[in-house]
Amino acid sequence: MNLINHDSVVKRMKPRLSKNIFSKWIFLALTMFILLILGVLLYRIFSQGFGYLDLQFLQSLPSRKPENAGVYAALIGTMWLMAVVAPVSLLLGVGTAIYLEEYAKDNWISNFIKVNISNLAGVPSIVFGLLGLTVFVRALALGTSVLAAGLTMSLLVLPVIIVASQEAIRAVPNQLREASFGLGATKWQTIVRIVLPAAIPGILTGAILALSRAIGETAPLVVLGMPLFLAFLPRTVLDSMTVLPLQIYNWTSRPQAEFHALAAAGIIVLLFMLIVMNSIAVLIRNKFQKRY
Repeated sequence: MNLINHDSVVKRMKPRLSKNIFSKWIFLALTMFILLILGVLLYRIFSQGFGYLDLQFLQSLPSRKPENAGVYAALIGTMWLMAVVAPVSLLLGVGTAIYLEEYAKDNWISNFIKVNISNLAGVPSIVFGLLGLTVFVRALALGTSVLAAGLTMSLLVLPVIIVASQEAIRAVPNQLREASFGLGATKWQTIVRIVLPAAIPGILTGAILALSRAIGETAPLVVLGMPLFLAFLPRTVLDSMTVLPLQIYNWTSRPQAEFHALAAAGIIVLLFMLIVMNSIAVLIRNKFQKRY
């Protein structure tokens, strides 16, 4: 009897095992296909642009002659952009998350706000570019300045930072809050001294990933009318600037093959910046994930 039951179980399990093996090889094939495409792209980029990476390329301003062109203005412009995006998006994003998680009542209004913030994270970036063009460039007359670009990119990454900060604050154990209240701390003291220190790793991880997205975005800046070619450096937030993605786009639109190689070198610089930022996020997460 047991032998018969065993045989029937084996017969029933064979189709499932076959489906599991088939699914495993399908997913493996898809993964290898994606890695192959990525490898081809990286090989093409590095084979074209690695020979142009030197100090002259990093320290030179854009030029109409490919042998004199560099990414210095785009690098400085990217840093100016991040100098506006980082504080604006972090202050607004973390502040909104604190209010929604710690102060807002659990009713349909707060739920409606949370749902719409989550939906905004999936809105195409060009829509934020149109919003920035309408509000910052035209209504506030900021023009194609660092401030207009920074505020527009802040709107782009703000939903991501809010959602990441909410998840980090929500993950803080309630026992820590109750212990703080039991010792006589106020709501604000508990948030500042207990909740935020425990949530900082998750907040910083989400913020760095969001800022790395802002560095690589091009569509909103094109909609704002940011210059593709700029041979001087911004001195204030009201000056015009260009960034690495726009500089790369400018070079790829040129017919000369030398500019295409410069674009590949610019992509390598941009990839290096993104890898550094994402690595910092991973290190922060790995260091603090077992703290609480």
